[in-house]
Amino acid sequence: MGNTKPMLRNGLLALFVVLALITAACGTDDGVATDEAAAEEALPTIVVTTSIWSDVVQNVVGEDANVETIIPIGADAHDFAPSSQQVAMIQTADLVVANGLGLEEGLEDVLEAAEADGVNVLEVAPLVEPIPFALGDEDDHGHDDEDGDRSDEEGEHGQDHDGDDPHVWMDPDRVARAAIEIAEALNALYASIDWMTRAEGYAEELRATGVEAQQMLSVVAEDQRKLVTNHEALGYFADRFEFEVVGVVFPGGSTLSDPSSAELSELVETMEDEGVSTIFGETSSASALAEAVAAEVGDDVEVVELYTESLGEPGSGAKTVIGMTLTNAERVAGSLGE
Repeated sequence: MGNTKPMLRNGLLALFVVLALITAACGTDDGVATDEAAAEEALPTIVVTTSIWSDVVQNVVGEDANVETIIPIGADAHDFAPSSQQVAMIQTADLVVANGLGLEEGLEDVLEAAEADGVNVLEVAPLVEPIPFALGDEDDHGHDDEDGDRSDEEGEHGQDHDGDDPHVWMDPDRVARAAIEIAEALNALYASIDWMTRAEGYAEELRATGVEAQQMLSVVAEDQRKLVTNHEALGYFADRFEFEVVGVVFPGGSTLSDPSSAELSELVETMEDEGVSTIFGETSSASALAEAVAAEVGDDVEVVELYTESLGEPGSGAKTVIGMTLTNAERVAGSLGE
């Protein structure tokens, strides 16, 4: 009995030591987690409208900002409507990066309201020398009425075709300029972080991608460099890589417009006259109408989908802007090349 108490005390002491070590370890883990969460909350939050510009922003900011994307991969920016949660994200962002020039038709009111409330909103397309739509004002948005005029109600949908083309990301050189513009905007807000070094490195990669894509497209003969597209989204691609847009299934720069029977008949005639045997559809929009036009022109006409309004899923080859550019060039070269 005389030895029992020392043994008991020693056992309890050992138990207390073990419990203390466990508690300390748990406290350390909790502390690390808390510190990491606090550090993440301290980073600026940048909300980006499309997956394409989200990739660009992520390459500029690295791990120095939280990047949130509104329009998911595979969705069409022209007709996307935000949820209330996404509206709140925009309203509380440190910076919102949007394309502009009427691309995000369902977000325009939200972006305007956020900017009016003091949110920093950067629209990149107007900053990179936008160009007019490739087909000029011969196409418009909405339907022809019985007298051949577009109705005002339907003309409200889609961009004004007399304006500039918003699809600037189809030219990697313009995306490179946009990366620098984004870095400059961030520097004005958070000058303590070196945004420009990453932006300049990424811009150089994009310019090199443009050169690589041009080499891939060199297999397309000059008389075959004619593009018919689902909607007028390839103007910058054509401008950068020396192609010509000769027709579209959906008139104008938006997928929200509907072609009249006369416009579709004219498109069929144009394809026959120009000897075009490919319609370039889009991964983000249905190709049923393009398929119908292709069938009308002839059995040898194919519809080839390009990435125009959105990046692709992992494994698609178009998960990034650089991958999207090269994948599109490969598909065009494969369809029109010798």
